[in-house]
Amino acid sequence: MASIRFKNVTKTYPGASSPVVPNLNLDIKDKEFIILVGPSGCGKSTTLRMIAGLETVSEGELYIGDRVVNKVPPKDREIAMVFQNYALYPHMNVYKNIAFGLNLRKEDKNEIDRRVHEAAKILDLEHLLERKPKELSGGQRQRVALGRAMVRNPAVFLLDEPLSNLDAKLRATMRTEIARLHQRLDTTFVYVTHDQTEAMTMGDRIVVMKDGIVQQFDTPQVLYDTPVNLFVAGFIGSPQMNFIDTVIQKENDKLYAVAGKNKLAIPKFKWEALAPYVSKTVVMGFRPEDFLTEDKRTKDNSMSVEMSFSELLGADYNLYMYLGETRMTVKIPATGKRPEKGPYEIAANMEKAHFFDPDSEKAITH
Repeated sequence: MASIRFKNVTKTYPGASSPVVPNLNLDIKDKEFIILVGPSGCGKSTTLRMIAGLETVSEGELYIGDRVVNKVPPKDREIAMVFQNYALYPHMNVYKNIAFGLNLRKEDKNEIDRRVHEAAKILDLEHLLERKPKELSGGQRQRVALGRAMVRNPAVFLLDEPLSNLDAKLRATMRTEIARLHQRLDTTFVYVTHDQTEAMTMGDRIVVMKDGIVQQFDTPQVLYDTPVNLFVAGFIGSPQMNFIDTVIQKENDKLYAVAGKNKLAIPKFKWEALAPYVSKTVVMGFRPEDFLTEDKRTKDNSMSVEMSFSELLGADYNLYMYLGETRMTVKIPATGKRPEKGPYEIAANMEKAHFFDPDSEKAITH
């Protein structure tokens, strides 16, 4: 049983005026792949290090399975950790690096040999067992670090930004390898990253953190489709969601979102939630892909903008434009002539529009 539970856990460093992680409550299920994501300094690595036992819990209780582990040393927690910088011993070859933890435990030599070769086979390292770390690529070093964790048969894998030192192409490859490794080992993974693309592509569920506080904890699709506040909406998704200050107006028993000279008809299923905001300013959000093709543009969904430049991404264009002073990114299929700089008309998919309270920053409706 490798579930993890934070019950009213607070972490405060000595001399600090406020906790880095205040009153954390979090339940991670057995065998889940959980991503902790957020900007630098949000408390995600501290949370991971508390699971590992590398940081003490100031208040509250931390469970691994049914056991409170607040005072259990790291070596007795049935966890294995993979670090950003690999933490390999430069004077040891790959075989000895993978076997290091087992040798410390004084495991049987035949069992050590079996586990090392089994891990090397899974990670495609069998032909590299005699090499030193300096002779390996970044991706190979990261696989060695994963192998060293694997051979311990841990109940929980902890990974602290393990791909941040790799180039973009290798990161994409290693994302797939780590996801496949999770499926094969069928154990609990907790993975820290600031890269929301890693979070969206790898995790069963994602913990979005800001200032040590969990903003939202759910599946990638729920976070993307129904973010609970402006922070989650802006953090999840690349390019990020467009935010436009709009005034809600009522005309002839219908609601409209007005931004400058643009008046957009709000779908009826959003009216009830927005009724208290009539004549008030709210924040309207659109994902870059939530715009319609030109043939579906009408007076009720049309927006007049100024195109700044376009970026070809193969199958799509990213269009960078301004609505007044507000910068927007719109993604459209790369068909026909390349869009030109200057005045431009776009059609917003109002079915997909998000609305947020400007004061509380909480979602009003999606």
